[in-house]
Amino acid sequence: MEGITGKKFGDKENPLLVSVRSGARASMPGMMDTILNLGLNEEVVETLAQASGNPRWAWDCYRRFIQMFSDVVMEVGKKYFEELIDKMKEEKGVKQDVDLNADDLKNLAEQFKAEYKEKIGKDFPTDPKEQLMEAIKAVFRSWDNPRANVYRRDNDIPYSWGTAVNVQMMAFGNMGDD
Repeated sequence: MEGITGKKFGDKENPLLVSVRSGARASMPGMMDTILNLGLNEEVVETLAQASGNPRWAWDCYRRFIQMFSDVVMEVGKKYFEELIDKMKEEKGVKQDVDLNADDLKNLAEQFKAEYKEKIGKDFPTDPKEQLMEAIKAVFRSWDNPRANVYRRDNDIPYSWGTAVNVQMMAFGNMGDD
C-alpha cells in the first residue's frame, strides 16, 4: 500500500490510514466487526487537519476512530460515547453531530480518551502498529460473536470456514457536509 499511495503507515508527515475488515468467504452483512481510520493519534490528526484544510473533518475522523476502537477492540460499550456526544450537543444547543465544530470534536476526542482510560485502566494507544495488531485480533474474534454465530447457523455457513482480515487504505465518506 505504501508503494502505491506514497503514504507511510505510522508517519506523522504523510500518514497512511487504514480500515480493518473481515474478509469472510461468504458474505455476512453487518455481522463482522470493522475498524475505520486506524493510524490516527494526536500528531497525525493535526497533520490531517492541516493537509486537508478541514480540521472539523480530521477531528471527526479521530473521535470516530477512538469510539470504534474502544467498542470493537476493547469492548467498551458505545453507549458511554453516545452519552458524551449527546451531552456535548446539549451544551452547544445543537441537535445533530454535524452541527459540532472542530473544537467541539477535539474536546470530544479528549473526553473519549478519558472514558477509555477510565474503563480500560490505561491510555488510548497512540502507536499505529499496536492499534493495527489489536484491531486484527478483534476482527478475527468477531467470527465468534453471537450475531455471527446465529447468522452462520441460519444461513448454513460452516464455522470451519473462518474469516480473513483485510487491511485497506481508508476511503473517507465523511469529508463533506452531505
